[in-house]
Amino acid sequence: MANISIIGAGVYGLSIGLALLGAGHKVRMIEAGAVGQGASGGLVGALAPHVPEDWNVRKQYQLDALISAAEHWARVEALSGLPTGYGRVGRYIPLDDAYEAQKALSRVAGAARLWRDGFDWQVLQSAPGVDPAAAPFGVVHDTLSARVNPRLAGPALAGAVRALGGQIETGVRVDRAAAVSGDVVIIAAGVGSGALLVPFLGEGRIKGIKGQAALLAAELPAHMPVVNGKGVYIVPHANGTVAVGATSENRYAQPFAIDAGLDAVLDKARLMVPALRGAEVLERHAGLRPKAPKPEAMLGWLDDRTMVATGGFKTGFANAHRIGAEVVALVNGETGSFPGDFTPTHHLTKRKK
Repeated sequence: MANISIIGAGVYGLSIGLALLGAGHKVRMIEAGAVGQGASGGLVGALAPHVPEDWNVRKQYQLDALISAAEHWARVEALSGLPTGYGRVGRYIPLDDAYEAQKALSRVAGAARLWRDGFDWQVLQSAPGVDPAAAPFGVVHDTLSARVNPRLAGPALAGAVRALGGQIETGVRVDRAAAVSGDVVIIAAGVGSGALLVPFLGEGRIKGIKGQAALLAAELPAHMPVVNGKGVYIVPHANGTVAVGATSENRYAQPFAIDAGLDAVLDKARLMVPALRGAEVLERHAGLRPKAPKPEAMLGWLDDRTMVATGGFKTGFANAHRIGAEVVALVNGETGSFPGDFTPTHHLTKRKK
């Protein structure tokens, strides 16, 4: 049994802590702000697979994570006694372009071959709740996609960690990972990981991608599929709210300011789902999601006692529980089963043109 300190109590840190506790290790978590703060405290929570074509190890890794997610979130709820908002609700993708519709049809066979456990990718003529004018060429229906409520998932994960004996200390700022006690120290602080990684990887390895989203009060069924079109996700949560997002901004003057970018996202959402027109906007949110040098998560040893687990700004909630299992393997002296693209070395390697 190792004494392990985790810097960061977002979805990665909490999922890693839960996995390590389940494997018999002693866990102390250190969080500069509050549990689930930062990217893990957003609104959207869509868990969607890659399209079933041009398959590779990264897509397979996420597929396996999405399939095992139901069991993971059920365990979190059982341990904590708290809801997570998880539901395997599927996804609708409105098709407003003939070329995209043809590509969607070609992916039916790909899903049958590459996905498993009876999950489908089909093209329907229409779908309940989706405006036919926004889908003149039909609607993709995939039954693999799911959603989780980020605002519920964080407290539930923290409750599960504490139920297994983990310690979570909030309001504690860490300037250097080397100063943190423990047999193993894991940097999982999201955007805040950047400064902690400087002694190991140099400056500027983690960037913040700004995302703006909104929460609406709309009359949508709680188990309606996620709607995904025009770069926008519409997520009906189990509590009766609907999340709409998100922008993906590499350049911005004010990281937490709301601007016209969110208005554009809402306009697109209202065109696709009529029930959102006139719905009250309960909250507008802006935050930063962590992006490593490459789009994948960054995971692996930095030295003989320090590990990193951050990045993956588009797949954090989808992959977090599998990242936790990989950290257990690494701590136990194993190699893990994650793609080589996740390693710090790969992130620092320039892509070949």
